[in-house]
Amino acid sequence: LSARLDDARFFWDEDLKTGFDVWARKLEGVTFHAKLGTLAERVERIAALAREIAPLVGADPDQAEQAARLAKADLASAMVGEFPELQGVMGGYYARALPLEGEGRRNAIADAVRDHYKPQGPADSVPTAPLTVAVALADKLDTLVGFFAIDEKPTGSKDPFALRRAALGVIRLILENTARLPLSRVVREPLDRLQQAWRDGAVRAERLDADWVSVGGDLLAFFADRLKVLLRDQGKRHDLVDAVFAPIDGKADDDLVRIVRRVEALDAFLATDDGANLLAGNKRAANILRAEAKKGPLPTGERQTDLAGEPAAETALAQAVIAARAGVDAALAAEDFAAAMTALSRLRGPVDTFFTDVMVNSDVPEERANRLKLLGQVRDVMGRVADFGMIAG
Repeated sequence: LSARLDDARFFWDEDLKTGFDVWARKLEGVTFHAKLGTLAERVERIAALAREIAPLVGADPDQAEQAARLAKADLASAMVGEFPELQGVMGGYYARALPLEGEGRRNAIADAVRDHYKPQGPADSVPTAPLTVAVALADKLDTLVGFFAIDEKPTGSKDPFALRRAALGVIRLILENTARLPLSRVVREPLDRLQQAWRDGAVRAERLDADWVSVGGDLLAFFADRLKVLLRDQGKRHDLVDAVFAPIDGKADDDLVRIVRRVEALDAFLATDDGANLLAGNKRAANILRAEAKKGPLPTGERQTDLAGEPAAETALAQAVIAARAGVDAALAAEDFAAAMTALSRLRGPVDTFFTDVMVNSDVPEERANRLKLLGQVRDVMGRVADFGMIAG
């Protein structure tokens, strides 16, 4: 033990004579991945991304960029060369011991350098300091985007680059800090930088000129799968995550904080009698619409409101749909998902009565068209909250 401590003391003294600038230059000669360039080039990408993320998590962009530029430097230090398990930890110590620009920022930057690898597993703690969160997110997102861009995604039990752990780290950083990050935006920016590097010849990968929809869509789906694993471990149903992740008006939600809140509200709603019965009613409506669509195009346009002899149950459901749509839209705009479920719950009685009292496939073409349009409206207003067709039960 004494010999190892003597070695450590020697490496510490030698490293203090060297410093961050020398280590940064050394990273220019270290390959991160044959298709993704050097560690120095990776540091540039992380620094740029940390600067973009910083305002979204309450951190200073200049400090985030500075911390990101220092975060990987200790990989070239003598200490980490001898004790690789100390990467990050030694960077934090050196950031406190060596001269830095802006001395007043020293402690926050040193903490960000030390903790930017966190969380490294499900039992690891999650940083909460905004500066650390910005750098940690940038580091993990650059890893994920890079390997997805070169088509090195995990397959089966194989995950040589620990991308599942990185994605789970991103999710935990976002959720436990209630960070409102639009994932598609923070994923798109590093991909754009990689594509520019590919065009400049700095990285060598055939797929970096691929369509963004393909790479980005694969990565967002990967986050959805990791979120399902996390929520399942917390006792949540994975089908609810699928239902909430489904696109609404052609656009999928990419705010993980909002998605989890929607899942929790949906879970609570489906546990009630109103939720369970409305889910059954929605499935019945969807089955009818699916069956009728096989016979020919479904009727489109507005319902006729002046048909003589319209059953009271049909009129009541039409009015309930209008009220529910207004209530749901107002609740979603305020991100009050419990209120959105309450607005939907008011459809339960009118839907039940409609199916009891009204024959959808009327012999009168105008009546049949009107009723199919009404069922489509029921499905659409419920679909503004989640895709109920993806929910089991």
